[in-house]
Amino acid sequence: MARRAVAIRPWAGRAAALGVAVLILLALLAVLMRAELGRGLGAADWAAIRFTIWQAVLSALISVALAVPVARALARRRFVGRGMLVTLLGAPFILPVIVAVLGLLTVFGRSGWLNTLFGQLGLPSLSIYGLHGVVLAHVFFNLPLATRLLLQGWQSIPAERFRLAAQLGLTPRATFLTLEWPLLRQVVPGALALIFVICLTSFAVALTLGGGPRATTLELAIYQAFRFDFDLGRAALLSVLQLVIAGSAALVALWIAPPLSLGGGLDRQMRRWDARGGGQRLLDAFLIALAALFLLAPLAAILSRGLVGLPLMPVSVWRAAGTSLTVALLSVALLGLLALPMAGWIATRQRGGGEAVGLLGLAASPLMIGTGWLILINPVLDPSRLALPVTALVNALTALPFALRILVPRLRDTLVDYGRQAQMLGLQGLPLWRWLILPRLRAQLGFALGLTGALSIGDLGVIALFADPQSATLPLQMYRLMGAYQMEAAAGAALLLLTLALGVFWIFDRGGRYHAEA
Repeated sequence: MARRAVAIRPWAGRAAALGVAVLILLALLAVLMRAELGRGLGAADWAAIRFTIWQAVLSALISVALAVPVARALARRRFVGRGMLVTLLGAPFILPVIVAVLGLLTVFGRSGWLNTLFGQLGLPSLSIYGLHGVVLAHVFFNLPLATRLLLQGWQSIPAERFRLAAQLGLTPRATFLTLEWPLLRQVVPGALALIFVICLTSFAVALTLGGGPRATTLELAIYQAFRFDFDLGRAALLSVLQLVIAGSAALVALWIAPPLSLGGGLDRQMRRWDARGGGQRLLDAFLIALAALFLLAPLAAILSRGLVGLPLMPVSVWRAAGTSLTVALLSVALLGLLALPMAGWIATRQRGGGEAVGLLGLAASPLMIGTGWLILINPVLDPSRLALPVTALVNALTALPFALRILVPRLRDTLVDYGRQAQMLGLQGLPLWRWLILPRLRAQLGFALGLTGALSIGDLGVIALFADPQSATLPLQMYRLMGAYQMEAAAGAALLLLTLALGVFWIFDRGGRYHAEA
């Protein structure tokens, strides 16, 4: 094919892939050397394993079960604001976890909106802490993701098939069994596997809403073993278990999960003659309104409380905001240095190990990588001195699989369409990237960099292992305010964090699409 003849120098991509593999495998080797494999697991460790798997199973099942009727309703209806609502379904990729948790506490917490209403009605209050709180938060994050995956599946059904079903006089039930049920059998297993993996490696949710003896995940147990007990042997052993469980599940998820498009829209016109009944219209409207309320109420709570809490924020919050921006920009730079040459190398190959190397960042837990590098750094110097660079590096490695999935397809298409012309003109090396590839990759690159920056700003993971008061990021500072019961100041910090994450994403995404070539 034409892309084989294009002179993209493979050494840069191979070097980047080798660097990624070395960084992750060195961390894994350090963990394995420190892990006391013969030590065995205690009762608390087995409880953490059971809780980790159980909450991930429940979260995946509930998220997908609720997403099926919501996605079906969105696929069947057209209304004002539908495009905006569908676009908001991409919010979990950008929304900082700690911000969403605070929003959920405002709505569902002990003194939240829902319990206030229950108190006025004389009903017993609900507790958001423990298993049900963790599952609720995971459903909040993953219901939009599952809906998005399913909605893409529904949009892939040709409109002509629904027209043919109407011409044949098929009942709504027969139409569902003929056209929609085969789609669900194809898409649902992948959605379940993907959400299961995401929930396995969730840290901030368990840190804020779990944490008790019966609600401790493996990620949280690793953090507690290091941060409170400084038991590196136990932290390393748990990291190995986490890698085995999450890595195995990630391989299954990547094998069967459908591709995900994060762009807005999905407004292709499709008439549904099987959904014209008044009862079905009311049911679809109710489901869409309920899902929108569930997703938007916590965001509204963040906005309302955050505006009140902004003047109450201490100076340390603004200092932490600057630190988060620095880490995010460093993560973006590192991702660009790794993703672009790797994408160029992968795009010129039919199949290869480069993509598998990129996926190591998804299979390996960020806390496992952080723990490994802490073990490596600790004998040499104080790990807190390298807290910010290590956090930025781990954030870049975590975002790398998503960036490659965004960049590689567009880069392959570019080489197929223009590879022969580039070869005839003698374009190679940097001129090839400058004049051919980057102008046609700008939109995808801007989106990937914006996603990386937003995820990095909102990350509460590795920094919790390394940080001291002087190197705290905004999510960590916000968590400390919540721990000190300064909830109004924490709400102000949440609004600031949300603004920064969305702002960084918008700047890179809009900059990439500005005058980008088609």
